[in-house]
Amino acid sequence: MSVIGIDFGNESCYVAVAKAGGIETIANDYSLRATPSFVAFAGRNRVLGVAAKNQQVTNMNNTIGGFKRLLGRKFGDPDVQEEVRSLPYQVEATANGGIGIRVNYLDEEHVFTPEQITAMLFTKLKEDAFKELKTQINDCVITVPSYFTNAERQALLDAANICGLNVLRLVNETTATALSYGFYKQDLPAPEEKPRNVVFVDCGHASLQVSACSFHKGALKMLASCSDSVGGRDFDLMLAMHFNKEFLTKYKIDASSKKRAFLRLMAEAEKLKKNMSANSTKLPLNIECFMNEIDVHSSLQRSDMEELCGHLFQRIEKTMRKLLVDSKLAPEDIHSVEIVGGSSRIPAIKHLIEQIFGKQASTTLNQDEAVSRGAALQCAILSPAVRVREFSCTDVQAYPVMISWTDAEGPHEMKVFEQYHSAPFCRLLTVHRKDPMTINMHYEADSVPYLDPSIGSYHVKGIKPDAAGESQEVKVKVRINSNGIILISSATMYERKESEEPVSPTPATNGEQKAGDGSGPQAATPPSPQPGDDTGKDKKKKVTTKQVELTVESQTHGYGTSELHKYFEEEMKMIANDRQEKERIDARNALEEAVYEVREKIQEEGLLHAYIEPKDASDICRELEETENWLYEEGESCEKAVYKERLEKLRAKMEPMRVRYEEYSGQEQAFSELGHSIQQTLKAVELYRAKEPKYDHLTETEMINITEAAQKAQKWYDEARSKLVGVRKTQDTPVKLADIRHETQTLTACTNSVLNRPKPKPPTPPADQQNGGNGGSEPTAAGGEQHESHGPKQTTEDSMDVE
Repeated sequence: MSVIGIDFGNESCYVAVAKAGGIETIANDYSLRATPSFVAFAGRNRVLGVAAKNQQVTNMNNTIGGFKRLLGRKFGDPDVQEEVRSLPYQVEATANGGIGIRVNYLDEEHVFTPEQITAMLFTKLKEDAFKELKTQINDCVITVPSYFTNAERQALLDAANICGLNVLRLVNETTATALSYGFYKQDLPAPEEKPRNVVFVDCGHASLQVSACSFHKGALKMLASCSDSVGGRDFDLMLAMHFNKEFLTKYKIDASSKKRAFLRLMAEAEKLKKNMSANSTKLPLNIECFMNEIDVHSSLQRSDMEELCGHLFQRIEKTMRKLLVDSKLAPEDIHSVEIVGGSSRIPAIKHLIEQIFGKQASTTLNQDEAVSRGAALQCAILSPAVRVREFSCTDVQAYPVMISWTDAEGPHEMKVFEQYHSAPFCRLLTVHRKDPMTINMHYEADSVPYLDPSIGSYHVKGIKPDAAGESQEVKVKVRINSNGIILISSATMYERKESEEPVSPTPATNGEQKAGDGSGPQAATPPSPQPGDDTGKDKKKKVTTKQVELTVESQTHGYGTSELHKYFEEEMKMIANDRQEKERIDARNALEEAVYEVREKIQEEGLLHAYIEPKDASDICRELEETENWLYEEGESCEKAVYKERLEKLRAKMEPMRVRYEEYSGQEQAFSELGHSIQQTLKAVELYRAKEPKYDHLTETEMINITEAAQKAQKWYDEARSKLVGVRKTQDTPVKLADIRHETQTLTACTNSVLNRPKPKPPTPPADQQNGGNGGSEPTAAGGEQHESHGPKQTTEDSMDVE
């Protein structure tokens, strides 16, 4: 099983996987490492990723992008309303005040939530990872902006659940970046030494995040993180508005009046912005047939762009200076400033970094893939499927958290987590109540950049007074979990009861209590009482405490179990429909390819032209034309079975020509092989007659048999050749290719069984000859010398020659 990390961006996504050799970024089906965050609907098709982005201009009403900013939000939110104004597709309010995206899918109107759209994109990323890794993808870590609230984080978890992903953790993008930086560093200070402080500037497509982190060997701790909703798209918008104003004066056309034209202008402005990062000279902008068939031309210089976007750079500077204040770091305390994110390549941002932090921007990390690589590392650390060295990450809570409740004394409010409190973390709060209570949780006023700071309401049930009617102690556990989500995880009531029990004095030796014997009323062991005997006993009150787990019901953002199950079923149906639609399109394409292929082969210089009658060729050409016209008209959206049936009929008509082609084109080679086998057999017989030594172990009968087999094959060969004389290629061949090959195989098998039979080994010489001819019993020659015996040695040498 593989573990992956997903960097879910507003413009594009990256998927990284932890392998034995390290971290690798996965390429999609277009061999690109970045998959655009786009989902499109075109008739019966659901298009995801690169293909969806490519049809943004031509199918803008059904191409969904920029939906990350809508996750977990309400339609009435002013930020959502501002966002919706720039979106080309239709966004509306749902029954519960949420956000619905209206599209045309399967020739019907459908309304999807941003969570469903996100789940569709995750399905695509999951599929790409499966194709690349050839293994099932289940566990993953998904990155989120550090400024995401409870509602947005829960919405992302819901989206992952809808598509069947098991999220081990949501990790902040700032933390993932820091992990990818520190994990492979071998020179980090030891735990007892002064930490290394590093600032990370992540300026992406839709947001800016600036964070400070302290590193020790094997550990990182986030200190602070500041953000702003300024990103690359804001620079694109400023350029597009500048050019639109110029075109309005110069060409009398207003691109903002037509969404499609403005999308094209935004795309060209983005290209120009990227070119400006590497070039300070004046650069041209040209768009053909922009509006009303008018070609537009203009140009801009980097300095002009910086002047146009001056207010954006001021926001970036303000965010960076706020980080210095929040992290309590001076520029001299900072080791380095690392930049990630596509928009951090803008030279003016690098200049701001040097001006504020006193350090040049460092590009140690891959600016596009650092976040996904950090997510994959975090997934590898958490997953039992991968062995990796430990590296602890201490994150922070971005916003201060308040809780409030009401009792007989009136409303109460307290802060449970300060800003930048370490996370994950658990805090135990004690209250005294005699009846059920409702605890409201919210972010501190004006601390979040959203209209609604609420987190949720929690109803603690089962609280009751004690026997005396007094309040009882209730402990409430408030958690920031590993996903950065704040919740009340449990509540416990400590129920106290008083009871009386008899206590007898414990006799002591010599009138004293031994030290260390557990003296005291609770430790004393009374003697066993006799039945009906209460003499000599005192009454003592005993207090017992019983822990009672209370029921906590939450009313928070996010889907319930039934809604999640419903959306999961819908997603599975859409995945099945995608598969069926792909098979249908593949069947249609196969039929279309067959039409072109057959037409090419039966043309005058085609492969099959010589094997088909002119009348048959004319009929097939007419049928091909009819099929082609049908494909582009009423056959455009037929079911897979219809295309397969037509394809099979076409192949059945072409099968006789194909068979004739294979038969006639292979016969010459097959006859040649048969003739060669006959000649080889007859040559071997001639060599046998000439007393060739290597055949002297064969018998006359065997040679007669193979001679007859060769003559029989020669006769068959001559008859077959005569049958083919005058036969046209448009007719079926009277001699089958398989028959020729069968004759060759029969003759070859018969001949080889004789000619390849090995010579028999010579008989083993008697034992007395092997011992030199004297049987090993006769005395040796005078002087005790053994005379050499040539006979046996010569026999051995002859035997070796035979072998």
